[in-house]
Amino acid sequence: RGLYTRLSARKNLEYWGALYRLSGAEIRTRSAALLERVGLTERADQRVEEFSRGMKQRLHLARGLMGDARVLFLDEPTTGMDPLAAREFRTLIGELKGEGRTILLTTHDMVEAETVCDRVTLIDRGRILATETPRSLGSLISRFQRIDVENAPADVLSAIEVTTGVSSVSTLAEGTTRIEVTEEGATQVVLKLLVDAGVTSVKTSLPSLEEVYVQMIGERGLVV
Repeated sequence: RGLYTRLSARKNLEYWGALYRLSGAEIRTRSAALLERVGLTERADQRVEEFSRGMKQRLHLARGLMGDARVLFLDEPTTGMDPLAAREFRTLIGELKGEGRTILLTTHDMVEAETVCDRVTLIDRGRILATETPRSLGSLISRFQRIDVENAPADVLSAIEVTTGVSSVSTLAEGTTRIEVTEEGATQVVLKLLVDAGVTSVKTSLPSLEEVYVQMIGERGLVV
């Protein structure tokens, strides 16, 4: 899958450098620099077959940069990495973007999409749901506000549950209820009902991009 596992990390990069017809000096210099950049200097002369999946992912990126590529396609690049390694990898992606490279990234990690992408496309079963900058998605996310309330009367919660634009009313803990809305304007209606009922402990917040995605496509439980 693009790496020769019986060769070392360094030899893999040297091989790809030769395919790009780099000079011997360029190959040695660039290989050493890239191994350091992806954190594999200490494993440079170790066979790739002994690498973890995360280490292989980092070597894949280094391989893609041997020819100084200006456009990179990254498919689930942080799969198999521990949280710290994934964070460092995202930082590296940000650095590459800052160098003027174009990066197309596919990911199921919504935090990753929010963190590193200038533009995000949400796709469900081949259908594009939205294409926006992460900031512009705020207008989409604002439809999916959630309201946490304490000690709301049962009759008020029942009225809220059937209010247009309210997707769910659920209990978080004893005395605490979460109300989720999916339409603009519904939040104001719900807040008025709560205030009129004398509820004083109310907190509104926006969900993460991941939670919005789930709201848009719906839950897909496994059926056995």
